Amino acid sequence: MARGGSRKGAGRPKGAQTLEKEALRELVRQRVAKELGPMVDAQIANAKGIKYLVVREKATGKFKRVAENAAASLDPEEEIIEVWEKDPSVQAFTDLLNRTIDKPAEQLQEIKLSGEVNLVSRLHAARTRLAKRA
Repeated sequence: MARGGSRKGAGRPKGAQTLEKEALRELVRQRVAKELGPMVDAQIANAKGIKYLVVREKATGKFKRVAENAAASLDPEEEIIEVWEKDPSVQAFTDLLNRTIDKPAEQLQEIKLSGEVNLVSRLHAARTRLAKRA
């Protein structure tokens, strides 16, 4: 019959998962650092509002997004419609500001209470009243 429960020495060694995570974090850090310039440029463009070229296939009528430099090499079956613009992203702008000049400190709210609450004396008075009734 099989024995249940934990056994000494079974399972992943302590700290092994932490070391794997650290290695993965370092890999991600290196890849992000390598592409940081273009990613910041894309984030800035997103905060300003992105423009992109749209063509329409004559046969199907479907719209297709293409790169701006691809306009010269369009198929005869496609026609240029217009450049569309995506609205500026408030979230991208906020994130850029938070990373550049730090996140604004949250305002502390003062709460003022009127009157006094003396819980110990109220409990003592209630116990005295109950003792007199009994």
